[in-house]
Order: sequence, then C-alpha cells, then structure tokens
Amino acid sequence: MLKREMPPVHPGEILKTLFMYELGIGVKQMAHDLDVTPKTVSALVNGHQGISVEMALRLSKALGTTSDIWINLQKDYDLWKARAIVNLDNVRIIVQGKKNAA
Repeated sequence: MLKREMPPVHPGEILKTLFMYELGIGVKQMAHDLDVTPKTVSALVNGHQGISVEMALRLSKALGTTSDIWINLQKDYDLWKARAIVNLDNVRIIVQGKKNAA
C-alpha cells in the first residue's frame, strides 16, 4: 500500500491563522510591525512567497518565536513541493555506503 503524505501547510497560512487572525492584526499592521511592505506580507500570507531567513528573523522577534521554526516550516513545505515535481529517475547513485578509510 502506498503511503500518502499530507501536504504541509504553507508558513504564510500559519502566520495568517495562528498569529494574525488570533491577534486581530491585519496585513498593514503586520507589515508595519515587521518593517516590510504590505505587499510582502500579503504575498507571504497568500502563499505566493516563502519565508526568507531575513523574514524568519523578523517574525521570531515580533512574535516571540525562534527563527528556526519559520525556516523549518518553509523547508518542509519546499521539500514536499519538490518531491512532487522533481524526477530523480536519471540521477545516478555515486556513493552507496561509507567505507573504512584505513
């Protein structure tokens, strides 16, 4: 039986639902608080843009989280998307296992 992996939620959706919605903060206020443009926040919360390391630092300070949380959310999302579209059939295995260096 094939294992079907649930798609991870885009980090912008987490920002929107768990933070902005819960705190009653709109795009303009979040942009002001993060010192970025409203266009940047809008693209992020609508899934059109990912979280950069710079944005992860801004979010961690503003929301009292760690930057690692945001980077890991983005990494998981990006890897899931890549697995769905990248064809690895013609990639050759170069190293099969670790050999003793003696």
